[in-house]
Amino acid sequence: MTITSRPPTLDPQAVSRWQRSAPLASPWLHEEVARRMQDRLQWIRLKPQAWAHWGALRGGIEAHAQLSKIYSGADCFVVESQADRARAAIKSIAKPWWNPSQWRAAVRFQTPPPGSVDMLWANMALHESADPQALLAQWHQALKVDGFLMFSCLGPDTARELRALYARLGWPPAGHELTDMHDWGDMLVQTGFAEPVMDMERITLTYETPARLLQELAELGRNFHPGRFPGLRGKAWKARLAHELATQLTGSDGRLSLTFEVIYGHALKAKPKHKVSPVSAVSMDDMRRMLQGSAGAGG
Repeated sequence: MTITSRPPTLDPQAVSRWQRSAPLASPWLHEEVARRMQDRLQWIRLKPQAWAHWGALRGGIEAHAQLSKIYSGADCFVVESQADRARAAIKSIAKPWWNPSQWRAAVRFQTPPPGSVDMLWANMALHESADPQALLAQWHQALKVDGFLMFSCLGPDTARELRALYARLGWPPAGHELTDMHDWGDMLVQTGFAEPVMDMERITLTYETPARLLQELAELGRNFHPGRFPGLRGKAWKARLAHELATQLTGSDGRLSLTFEVIYGHALKAKPKHKVSPVSAVSMDDMRRMLQGSAGAGG
């Protein structure tokens, strides 16, 4: 994909519908990825005075509790894109004011002001953005200079077994094309981040039945590809899908397997570089004074 444009295989309207209808809970996989991302914090020396959790409800409520312990003295901003997600996040995260033992640094359920946080944490959100470069720019704007971004997202090998199955059956794509970690690194640099560090791992999940596999996928997201099936399918189609999944994805252990590629990214907000215009206008009088000064210095 061209890194200067929006993802061409992602339907923004489908993304918007999913943002409004997604379950108001953190999927198990998101919590697991968040735990793995937290392990990477041991290499970060900066101790944030303020940090932002972007998409905490879907990104990991358990992870938020752990991060709050790690940065117990830091103020926190919790950012949610939808009102119902914000309400659910407040209910899950906000501490009762009448219990002093629960008091910690302030938690604000709002977008942080520009240049106000030392860390921005965004778990499993970027691959669902209809305009990822605009989202990266928001994150960059929220960070202080020398602040850092920690994020994760799904990569191109995610659900490769399901994608191959759809292709063999001549069905439309099973999902939109996901961005690889090298393109994410390029986008970070284009946005103004410095020293991006990208990492990737593949996680294989197994399921006892096709129904459980499909339930997991329904909790994680939707098919955003513009060329997806244009309408609802009937019971016969679903029965065939379950049969094909059981036939094609079952291993020697009798369980169905599905791959998830997880990308982890870390980058800093560097000091802005002062650009020098390639064309400068200098008056003749200024030029004479500069030349005279140079001659006097040389004599």
